[in-house]
Amino acid sequence: MYDVVYIFRGILIGLMVSVPLGPMGVLIIQKTLQKGALAGFIAGMGAACADLFYATVAAFGLGFVINIIQSHELILQIIGGIFLLIIGLKIYFDNPLKQIRMKKRVSKTGLLGDFLTLFFLTVSNPVAIVVFMAVFAGASVFGSEPSFRIELFVLAGILLGGGLWWYALSTLVNLFRRKFRLRVLITINRVSGVIITLLGILVILTAFEPLRSLVVTQ
Repeated sequence: MYDVVYIFRGILIGLMVSVPLGPMGVLIIQKTLQKGALAGFIAGMGAACADLFYATVAAFGLGFVINIIQSHELILQIIGGIFLLIIGLKIYFDNPLKQIRMKKRVSKTGLLGDFLTLFFLTVSNPVAIVVFMAVFAGASVFGSEPSFRIELFVLAGILLGGGLWWYALSTLVNLFRRKFRLRVLITINRVSGVIITLLGILVILTAFEPLRSLVVTQ
């Protein structure tokens, strides 16, 4: 029964990482409004699985993975920023009414695409691994005598916590989805597109900040 404590700790960490509505949250809300609760939840699980990947690397201290991530941090950040930029522009210019009028069903391929989009966007933010390492080191998450079994329970809790949040968010947003008028849906799409595009530009500019500082110091 004591193992439940570690699962609960993992759930709290998963919620802590997922609840702040950054660009991933905005994108998942937009997908829910456009496609429905299932698409929003699946997209959210893509972000949750990416968080699980970084949590696993941090928990087991996979040095070679950490080194690869750190050595390519700038490239990953730029790719993530460009990806956000493209998605933001696509959302801005897309007409959400087309899917409503054509009554398209969300296909398995579409759900897989939503999952992978959020997974790779989240993975492109290497800061996540630093967050998990700091939490694991400072909060004694694994107790005084860490073991492989305990670490697995915590990691399972992290995935569960992220999944619970994205399920709750997508379900809540979907409840109000049908109450939006057509013009409101278009406005939401435009605003979401602008926000995600600006965040993409900000991520790219932030990536070049260390280089700018290096040039100034020289």
